[in-house]
Amino acid sequence: MKNKFNIAMVGGRGYVGQEIIGILNNHPLFILSKVFSSSAAGKSVSEYTKAINLNYSLLEDSNIDLEGIDLVIMALPNDDSYKYIKSIDKKYPDIIIIDLSSDHRFNPDWQYRVPEISNLKASNRISNPGCYASAMQFSLEPIKGLIKGKVSCVGISGFSGAGASPNEKNDPENLKDNIIPYSLSGHTHEQEVSSYCYKDLSFSPHVGNFFRGILITSHIELKDKYSNDEISSLFKNYYKSPNLVSISEHIPMINKVINSHKVFIGGITVDESGKNLTICCVLDNLLKGAATQVIQNLNSACGIDELTGINYE
Repeated sequence: MKNKFNIAMVGGRGYVGQEIIGILNNHPLFILSKVFSSSAAGKSVSEYTKAINLNYSLLEDSNIDLEGIDLVIMALPNDDSYKYIKSIDKKYPDIIIIDLSSDHRFNPDWQYRVPEISNLKASNRISNPGCYASAMQFSLEPIKGLIKGKVSCVGISGFSGAGASPNEKNDPENLKDNIIPYSLSGHTHEQEVSSYCYKDLSFSPHVGNFFRGILITSHIELKDKYSNDEISSLFKNYYKSPNLVSISEHIPMINKVINSHKVFIGGITVDESGKNLTICCVLDNLLKGAATQVIQNLNSACGIDELTGINYE
């Protein structure tokens, strides 16, 4: 096994890209060697402190120089990565690529992976899951065999989930004293969960007047009767291996998970019938909902411990 891996990031000027750079600063085996940007070419990648003279390279066409690179992180908006990956596939077919966008989440030639839920197969093309989709799958995967009928998930995220480019979902004036529902049917993250976890699902996302963090509340009908303790035990047994998921009896709060690599699941409540269950899940959308899972997936692809470089204590 190699003791150092050279990384190139395509994009990386957005919120998630900056979080990835922050993690790479402390990773003992990953070296950020190249960062491509269409808007910051020539400027210093000042957030990366392990290299004094690392500057952004110009991202202007699909001809990206990746000589000497082991791993590529695609950190571009949805629908932007296709042309670059097509070029990389031709010139560097054996290089490992992970894509943060939704462009390849339903492509059978790519592996879609939520780290604590599925193992990484032998693949050099990895699709990182969406933030909301991750939180919903953390909430449903341990008990999906117990569910009857349709699951309803309600989500709220900070406005960083709407991206850095100005729009109505991150406009301070629009968000003042407000919560904004959007994409109330057919959201991409709903499709992810339906494809990879539990099919019969509805999802209603909202954006609130805070910067980061996600809360998912799931309403679930069960086939048989269960107690709160029985459901809690199922979650604790499922996530018992060392990982980033914690189970609590208490309702988890977004403000307790900000800037954290961890997932908190709690508020596990079954009603008097024993068949109607409510579960809450919180995570930081920029970290565990995105950047942290990039590093976990790349660690696994390189055959090293999945939590290497992730300060989660």
